[in-house]
Amino acid sequence: MDRRGILFVISGPSGVGKGTIREELLKNVNNLNLSVSATTRSPREGEVDGRDYYYVSKDKFQQMADEQQFLEYAHVYNNMYGTPRPYVVEKLEQGQDVLLEIDIQGAMQIKKTMPDAVYIFIKPPSIDELVSRLCGRGKDTQESIERRLVACQSELLQVVYYDYVVVNDDLNDAVRDVQSIIQAERCRIKYYNLKG
Repeated sequence: MDRRGILFVISGPSGVGKGTIREELLKNVNNLNLSVSATTRSPREGEVDGRDYYYVSKDKFQQMADEQQFLEYAHVYNNMYGTPRPYVVEKLEQGQDVLLEIDIQGAMQIKKTMPDAVYIFIKPPSIDELVSRLCGRGKDTQESIERRLVACQSELLQVVYYDYVVVNDDLNDAVRDVQSIIQAERCRIKYYNLKG
């Protein structure tokens, strides 16, 4: 039986642990392709072009947007982020699953054009814990942290537009929950060609 590819979209507030969950899923789940986003922001220490993001100039990003090469794109915290369309579409057409880790506004854009994707919201156990994580990771300025926390209040309300919610209280539990969602979705009849 042939099965069409499934797009799994993971999103949630900044600092909730989406990237860590993504990395664990890629290690533990077979046949899951990561869609790497493009961004105009500078690489953080240790990040690699093509692995973490495709780092492009603002002019190049705008050209890609004008040519409709993105499934979604957004202006987030003074930078542009976008999901390159060709890679995702090609993998799905080949019957391969794709994992996309993006911010909430990007997920909502994709939901308009790809409502059959599986949307998974990663939620922090509390706002206090999110503050602790953002401060502890050492990647953001105090101004950036404050901006992210203000956005978090409205972002948490978006959970109602998702198919699943996973609370990232314990990383191992959160990863196991998302793996279970992926496995269950892969067994759904709606993704199979049953015509012989």
